Amino acid sequence: MNIPFLGKDLIFPSPYDANEQGILAVGGDLSVDRLLLAYRQGIFPWYEEGSPILWWSLPERFILEPSQLHLGKTVERLLRKNHFEIRYDTAFSEVIHACAQIKRKDQDGTWITPDMKQAYIHLHQAGYAHSIETYENNQLVGGVYGVSLGGAFFGESMFSFVSNASKIAFIFLCRLLKSWNFSMIDCQVYSSHMEQLGGFFVTQDDFLYRLQRALQLPTKMAPWCSTSLGKIE
Repeated sequence: MNIPFLGKDLIFPSPYDANEQGILAVGGDLSVDRLLLAYRQGIFPWYEEGSPILWWSLPERFILEPSQLHLGKTVERLLRKNHFEIRYDTAFSEVIHACAQIKRKDQDGTWITPDMKQAYIHLHQAGYAHSIETYENNQLVGGVYGVSLGGAFFGESMFSFVSNASKIAFIFLCRLLKSWNFSMIDCQVYSSHMEQLGGFFVTQDDFLYRLQRALQLPTKMAPWCSTSLGKIE
């Protein structure tokens, strides 16, 4: 099938029109308005530097429900030590920069291109993108960033400079979202790390249904809580 090319008009094909790999459209831009329109329809950008912008709508989606987070005994012991400090929306640019720079197993380069980085910084400045940051001795050592709309959080990337730092940030994110009655975190694609924390696959129909229900809640705009120092109960 031919993949449609997006022009200047803020419009996407139906999410169900993606090809077998999940590619829905190519081109367009990464403006705040276009990104918000995409996320509200279950569509997200993902491409490599030097490639045109690719927009995806996957036939299956990997998600996690904040209320169903699974914690292993090792992580629970780590949380009880209160070793880390968690902050929200205080270092978004630093978090996305670290996510782009950190080396990952079996991955050459990064999909967080300079244009993508700037686009999500603009989303953060508009109040829709958020970072959850882990500090050790007042140094940023891990974090997560993503997009929040209604009762859905779209996780984009995470990083760790020390063991478990990103996992701790993600756990604090889940607990915060649970307290706000968020119904899902969109992990987009499978990872064993997210599966251990409670992630699971849903069909495209199920994902889009969950998304539309989640969007009925008001959006929690940035900035979120400035700091949180206590342990997770």
